[in-house]
Amino acid sequence: MRIYRIMEFLQDKKVPILPEFLMRYIRVIYSCDLPKNLKLGENVILKHNGLGVVLHPKAIIGNDTMIYQNVSIAGRNNRVTPIIGKNVFIGAGACVLGGIKIGDNVVIGANSVVINDIPPNSVVVGIPGKVVKTN
Repeated sequence: MRIYRIMEFLQDKKVPILPEFLMRYIRVIYSCDLPKNLKLGENVILKHNGLGVVLHPKAIIGNDTMIYQNVSIAGRNNRVTPIIGKNVFIGAGACVLGGIKIGDNVVIGANSVVINDIPPNSVVVGIPGKVVKTN
C-alpha cells in the first residue's frame, strides 16, 4: 500500500513515467493489479501483500476496507464498476462484479460472487452472493 500511495501522490502531481513504473513494479513483484487512477479510501488493507488482487481502474473502494488475496473487483458486460462502501471485509477469492453498490459494514465471504447491490450491515456468501444476515 505504501508503494500505491506514492504512485497516487505522483499521479496527482502529474509526474510523468514514474507512476506507470510503480504500477508495473507492483504487478510484477506482488502479482497485484492496482491501476494508478484507482480510487482507494484511507486505511484500505490488502492482506498478504495483495497477492492476486485485481481491481478495475474505475472501481471506488471506501475507507477501512480489508481485501484478502485473489479478489477481483471489476466491471461486467460493459457496465460500470462497483462502488464499495466503508468498513467492508472481502474474503479470499471473492468477485465483486458490475455496476453495483456494496453498503457500509458488509462482510463478503470467501469465494463469493457478488453481482447485485448489497445493503449496509450485511453478510453475503455464495455463488451468486446472497445476503444471509443483516443487522
